[in-house]
Amino acid sequence: MKNLLKETFDKYNIYYTDQQLDFLCQFYQMVIETNKKFNLTAITEEEDFAIKHILDSVLPLKYLKDSASVLDVGAGAGFPSVPLKILRPDLKLTMLDSLNKRVNFLNEVITKLNLSCANAVHSRAEDYAKAHREKFDVVISRAVANLTTLSEYCLPFVKVGGKFIALKGSLLKEELSCAEYAIKTLGGEVEEVQKVFIKEIESERENLIIKKVKSTDVKFPRGKNLPRLKPLTK
Repeated sequence: MKNLLKETFDKYNIYYTDQQLDFLCQFYQMVIETNKKFNLTAITEEEDFAIKHILDSVLPLKYLKDSASVLDVGAGAGFPSVPLKILRPDLKLTMLDSLNKRVNFLNEVITKLNLSCANAVHSRAEDYAKAHREKFDVVISRAVANLTTLSEYCLPFVKVGGKFIALKGSLLKEELSCAEYAIKTLGGEVEEVQKVFIKEIESERENLIIKKVKSTDVKFPRGKNLPRLKPLTK
């Protein structure tokens, strides 16, 4: 795995240290071992894991300013947040997930890898937002929900002037056309789409960078699962 990561990062111009590669390998082993007890991921083979999980997670690195406070909404097994934190120890990381088993796993990762300024929180986004509105420089999320729903869960946490980064695949254009009203309503403005073609899997990754240009109305995110059941539309 270490050589595989080294080759991959070199190919995609991602900076790393030898110790960081070791930490990523330890993280991989922790995911694989925990996966035997309960499902964290269906992707377990080394090359797939390196490309589809780790590389995919760190592509947005250039959008994270020094010592940024980062919230990962729906952190799951720790993607993208753990690889980002390993490569950028300066980040102040909070990982949010609604399943306690996953939060316990993330806390084990934090302890074993001695990740400072990192914590995992067991909560739903709409509940956590009550006390943490507009507290983060960057909110990031990967494969949690469609963009309209995801924007309502994530943008309320972003400081004005900060960024919401949605890690998406090749269907971003379709999702974005449906989500434009929600993004604007929630105080966001599309800043950039990061496109990276991953040759190893013959797939293009598209990550949406949204800038927070005004405060989000306090009524968002709505409770009772409404962001999913009744997404914001005109």
